[in-house]
Amino acid sequence: MSASSKNVFLGVDIGTSGTKTIAIDAAGNLLAQASAAYPCHHPKPLWSEQDPADWRAATFKTIRAVVKKAELKPADVKAIGLSGQMHGSVFLDKSDDVIRPALLWNDQRTAAECDEIETRAGGRKKLIKLVANPALTGFQAPKILWLRNHEPRNFAKLQKVLLPKDYVRLHLTGERATEVSDASGTLLLDVVNRRWSKPLLSKLELDASLLPACYESEEVTGKLLPAVAKQLGLSTDCVVVGGAGDCAAGAVGNGVVQRGVVNSSLGTSGVVFCHSETPEYDPDGRLHTFCHAVRGKWHMMGVTLSAAGSLQWYADALCKTAGGKSESFDKLVAEAAETAVGADGLFFLPYLAGERTPHADPLARGAFIGLTQAHGRGELTRAVLEGVTYSLRDCLDIMTGLGVTAKEVRATGGGARSEFWRQLQADVFGKRVVSMQADEGPAFGVALLAAVGAGEYASIAEACSATVQTATESKPQAKPRRFYDRGVEVYRSLYQSLKDDYRRIAELTS
Repeated sequence: MSASSKNVFLGVDIGTSGTKTIAIDAAGNLLAQASAAYPCHHPKPLWSEQDPADWRAATFKTIRAVVKKAELKPADVKAIGLSGQMHGSVFLDKSDDVIRPALLWNDQRTAAECDEIETRAGGRKKLIKLVANPALTGFQAPKILWLRNHEPRNFAKLQKVLLPKDYVRLHLTGERATEVSDASGTLLLDVVNRRWSKPLLSKLELDASLLPACYESEEVTGKLLPAVAKQLGLSTDCVVVGGAGDCAAGAVGNGVVQRGVVNSSLGTSGVVFCHSETPEYDPDGRLHTFCHAVRGKWHMMGVTLSAAGSLQWYADALCKTAGGKSESFDKLVAEAAETAVGADGLFFLPYLAGERTPHADPLARGAFIGLTQAHGRGELTRAVLEGVTYSLRDCLDIMTGLGVTAKEVRATGGGARSEFWRQLQADVFGKRVVSMQADEGPAFGVALLAAVGAGEYASIAEACSATVQTATESKPQAKPRRFYDRGVEVYRSLYQSLKDDYRRIAELTS
């Protein structure tokens, strides 16, 4: 193929800790990648905010980097797909200027607003009937109400609310747009009918004009602005497709676009994700039911808010090297692998940012339980890994209890690159766990969506079939599996024992 006839697609994932951009060809081969980090701010306990300008700067920087690394000409890049952290709220005024720092998915300040939403909707069951999900602190709708309740001057300026990736889209194309998978996590989308819920907006007294136009994930939402195209070294013929929230994007990148295959993602948060042909949902609201990035399909997912984030906290807070740096994950995991299954009776509850599935409890707190003088760093590390994996099994067990078939779990994300952690998932889940040949996460998924939107493939299923391949396989081991089947019951009982104390702790520190 000549240099003038390349068909290249970019995937941009605007994450919590940084933005990653990749370039792939039509066969899914990785041509280049680049990342840029930025900070997360916590002005108060359980608050989590970022400056949207950091996302824009990181996106532009990484796109320029991959264009340079892959030696791409402006006409080579046909389309861009956007993914990103879900649920965040970017509040814009009439000039599209940011009013205040964005409230993120793991921000827990909105418990009162969640109660307000359920009350206005007529109760949890009626709310779930409207939007397929209960009100959770991470979602966008409670954040909008929080702004109205606590910062009325800022609310008076409010003209538009965008999700993180869609703020970046605005700067790429000038379009105020989103797509159904990410919009599902606002709590304002009629998930069954894939459109904004006018009845709920009315009950919440929110103007529908606050929300952007909503597309399917592979649909073209606009083209690059001339000044932006020039700055990025691309063409104004380059289109930007809807893209997807990070969970749905990761699922596309892993080929989770049919029944029987489940995705377990270990990033800052942990997600267990399954494809659904119809809009099925958990009547108790423990799982999220969202639109899939696949047109006309849905998915269910369970979320633990601090997965690899728990290991990061542990390394930063408790495992410093002689030079004052955090110990590497590889060394910590290697030490954990030398310890006994079950960490010699030590349990870790990974509720460092509250918890979503299955408890939906913003007041939950992390804990080591069962500590003795015999425990060393290896046991503590193993307890963290086991605790996070137990939390993912909570999600998986709810799904299978609702009739989901899980023949295979596709493990992805930074934490899943560890052979030990993949084997631990196989033992705790009692399922075959595989890694992926191209583990570029959500960025790969939205690059495939870009390829579909540009006409390279007729459908998302066709794109996945042509490009997605599994790599290694971990099968459950009989002895550890029997132990973890017992251990998970102890793990679950610990939350029940402590949940009233969590509330008392919150009252003490409020």
